[in-house]
Amino acid sequence: MRVVLQRVRKAQVIIEEKESEEIGNGILILLGIEMADQLEDVDWLVNKVLNLRIFNDKNGVMNCSLIDKGGELMIISQFTLMAATKNGNRPSYIRAANHKHAIPLYNYFIKKADSILKSKVATGNFGANMKVTLENDGPVTILIDSKNKE
Repeated sequence: MRVVLQRVRKAQVIIEEKESEEIGNGILILLGIEMADQLEDVDWLVNKVLNLRIFNDKNGVMNCSLIDKGGELMIISQFTLMAATKNGNRPSYIRAANHKHAIPLYNYFIKKADSILKSKVATGNFGANMKVTLENDGPVTILIDSKNKE
């Protein structure tokens, strides 16, 4: 399971050109799920994301987490994070989880984050066409892969 995590001042997702969700200060997560991912990957990754100290304390040092700051969270599914680009110029998505495997993990990720975070958790719709806009704060952008936790 991979995430691209971006500290944002605001973010918005427009889903299928009609619905929209938005957050203020917080984190935007682009979430990629592969066939090898399990509930343990979600548990580890949600804990890592919510407790990662990437927000400034009163001295301007990145020493506070999303939980500490009471920030908001947006979670967007993005199977293209699992792209293999080693051979040729056309990305392969063979590692990306199929809907049957990915949707329960995506929903579990959302539910787990929502149960821990005491502020807004916004989402896109799995598999939908979405337009995501954000104002990156810092900029702070971090890549995390649950297979690299050791």
